[in-house]
Amino acid sequence: MIEIQQLRDVRIEQFHQIQDLFGTLSEHSVFSPDMLAETLKSSLLYVAVQNERIVGMATLCLFTSPSGRKASVEDVVVHKDWQGKGVGRKLMNAIIDKARESCPITLQLTSRPERLVANLLYPSLGFQRKDTNFYVLKL
Repeated sequence: MIEIQQLRDVRIEQFHQIQDLFGTLSEHSVFSPDMLAETLKSSLLYVAVQNERIVGMATLCLFTSPSGRKASVEDVVVHKDWQGKGVGRKLMNAIIDKARESCPITLQLTSRPERLVANLLYPSLGFQRKDTNFYVLKL
């Protein structure tokens, strides 16, 4: 049975499991113990666990701007062997439940068009596609 947990501390074997997952999210990603430690300080990292093995993850970043409380969902990924089994939905429901504690809040996320299953999941959870331009400046 899949259990969703918020990670607060990470053991080395968990780091390697997350690193493997992160690699499937983006082949260009750089992931380190320092980045994970910083994530745990500034955001909420949820993992899906099956028999002590991390099979999925999602990050909730909470912040406040002059226009109100907001949250961003980042780095949602499920191990390929567990895709299509409801793991992503369980992770997203945990994220939504936690964000709901900060209401009123706007919960936002982005997803690449080629992630077909994810782009079907998000609307089924109530997310609406926003007509906007998304810009990135890497510094």
